[in-house]
Amino acid sequence: MRKSIAIYGAGGFGRETALLLQQINAVEPLWDFKGFFDDGLPKNARLADGLVMGGFQDALDSDIECLVLGIADGAVRKKLFEGLKWKGFRFPSLIHPSVNRGSARNHIGQGCLISAGVIFTTDITVDDFVLVNLAVTIGHDVHLQAYASVMPACHLSGNVTLGEGAYIGTGAKILQGITVGAGAKVGAGAVVLHDVPANTTAVGVPARIISS
Repeated sequence: MRKSIAIYGAGGFGRETALLLQQINAVEPLWDFKGFFDDGLPKNARLADGLVMGGFQDALDSDIECLVLGIADGAVRKKLFEGLKWKGFRFPSLIHPSVNRGSARNHIGQGCLISAGVIFTTDITVDDFVLVNLAVTIGHDVHLQAYASVMPACHLSGNVTLGEGAYIGTGAKILQGITVGAGAKVGAGAVVLHDVPANTTAVGVPARIISS
């Protein structure tokens, strides 16, 4: 029996999440997609991918069983979860059918979104509400802490740690054993050779810290 599910966030990534649900259902019909919640669009607005059912209070008042946070910003995902968790929603992880899940020792927490073409290897830990976007590769013993976001075509070598809420821009490469601290950002295309402290931004090849 399909479970009712809605997406919080009807922007570009929210609509990509709706596509992810469709692609999962094409392989195994798991989800009954009811629509979106979004605070920036009028209630009952009709999008190509579904109905906007309202905003935050409407989500709390709904009888939806499962909710997915279709928002790329990890800090926003955290804020929403903290406000919604008491309602009793289930927050399933959505994993595209094409994902290479790697070793049985890998662990993926709740509320994660794992997009098409991702490759996991072995002994990987993905904490709650992590986003791993299209065509990312993740090496052995990597730890992605809660609310981290990894954008398309990134490559994480073995023993990399991303702190809570870290953001890795499109096409970035993180070399072996590097730690990117909580809340830190790595720019698109960067090659990270050294640890990135918490709440800083690193850009370039090789990556250098430009703000703190």
